[in-house]
Amino acid sequence: MKSENVSLIAASAVAAQPTETDAVIVGAGPVGLFQVFELGLLEIKAHVVDSLPEVGGQCTELYPDKPIYDIPAIPVCTGKELTDALLKQIEPFGAAFHLGQEVTAVQKQDDGRFYVETSKGARFLTKVVIVAGGVGSFQPRTLKVEGIDRFAGAQLHYRVRDPSQFEGKNLVIAGGGDSALDWALEFADKAASVVLVHRRDGFRAAPASVAKMKARCDLHEMQMLVGQISGFQELDGTMTDIRVTSADGLTRRVPLDHLLVFFGLSPKLGPIAEWGLGIERRQVTVDTEKFETNIAGIFAVGDINVYPGKKKLILSGFHEAALAAFGATRYVFPERKVHLQYTTTSPKLHKILGVESPTFD
Repeated sequence: MKSENVSLIAASAVAAQPTETDAVIVGAGPVGLFQVFELGLLEIKAHVVDSLPEVGGQCTELYPDKPIYDIPAIPVCTGKELTDALLKQIEPFGAAFHLGQEVTAVQKQDDGRFYVETSKGARFLTKVVIVAGGVGSFQPRTLKVEGIDRFAGAQLHYRVRDPSQFEGKNLVIAGGGDSALDWALEFADKAASVVLVHRRDGFRAAPASVAKMKARCDLHEMQMLVGQISGFQELDGTMTDIRVTSADGLTRRVPLDHLLVFFGLSPKLGPIAEWGLGIERRQVTVDTEKFETNIAGIFAVGDINVYPGKKKLILSGFHEAALAAFGATRYVFPERKVHLQYTTTSPKLHKILGVESPTFD
């Protein structure tokens, strides 16, 4: 998922000397991408680092086809569509992306800049660092059944990358949250069979989804089993069925082609926790004027930060990115007085964006 004017830096192309830049953004989710835009309007150049192999963060990694309804002026879009639109929006700024790698070191230099290094050896000297890492470095919570891990990626899945591979198949979906029910409902009309397995008959998902699931079960369009996956059987290296054990000790065998597990995410700050930032409940504390951390020149936007009244919404992260960009200018352009300009009327911003200035009567 790479726009024409967005360069993807391969590990083999890492220069011997650190790359000098205005800003390093940690995280390439929607908020990190919009941060590129807000910085670009202020003529601040950025490099973006993300531990995932593609841009989009959770939107593309976990629910690329799930509809999003609360982006201003966009009645509905998928996570992938939002990511594609943001990539299109930031094309004028030529941001460089360093994917599949974590920031492992951030060190303040005598000249006020930061030395930043990644797990693949990319190195930067940057004036500001903006953390837009979502929930941090996250991994799906895995199914704890001995020996089942060897089917991961073949028959055992913790995310849906290509929905078409499950069409016409016998599916078992484990979990009780929104992702489990959303995918169960999605595949009810497309798979040969769908069996939803949850440890109890209460769900963490949206009530409307739960009602739809139960209605589908009543119509025999899918099944729901209360219990926990306790084992599996295989034949010639292929998983043929799983065992589901209920609270009363009864064990059922359920045949399958694929097992989809949605137990949620296990968020981890990872190396960010070692930077000396203020941390509260595994989130980074910030002010609400500039979304700057306790370390001057390091900002945090999106789900990674915390402050009084914080709401974990994409649109909140967009607002934070705008203010963080203005906060960053004091470090990038310390002699420049920055005035608020509007993309509607500013010829300077029109030039930066590569668009023609409109004529108003």
